[in-house]
Amino acid sequence: MPRNKDKYVNEDRDKIEKANRIEELENLVESHTRTERHLEEHADISSPEKISQAREKQAEREDNIEILKNKIVSGQQTYSNETEGLEKNYTFAKGYMDHNKENMDLEALENMKEKQQNRRDRMNGFS
Repeated sequence: MPRNKDKYVNEDRDKIEKANRIEELENLVESHTRTERHLEEHADISSPEKISQAREKQAEREDNIEILKNKIVSGQQTYSNETEGLEKNYTFAKGYMDHNKENMDLEALENMKEKQQNRRDRMNGFS
């Protein structure tokens, strides 16, 4: 019985890709944990700008963690999860800006506004 070489090559690629995704997931979770611990320990001495940036990065990591988990389980990319993540980040950042804009550094506020516009553009691209 002849072997189907392409089948085995594709299976190997799938295994390598899954291993890479698991490694990326581990790195994201470790980074998230370290940043969360740092925020808990040093929030009282950090600037509002740095805290804002860290919270935004944490939200992005949480979305990426969910996306990777779904990719690993299903073996394929799910754009709806990315859209949900963008919407979640957009909503979180909007609430954060509305609540803290008086206390935020002007440059940090402008950066967040620019990121919000980028999120809107990406969400519109999925539509």
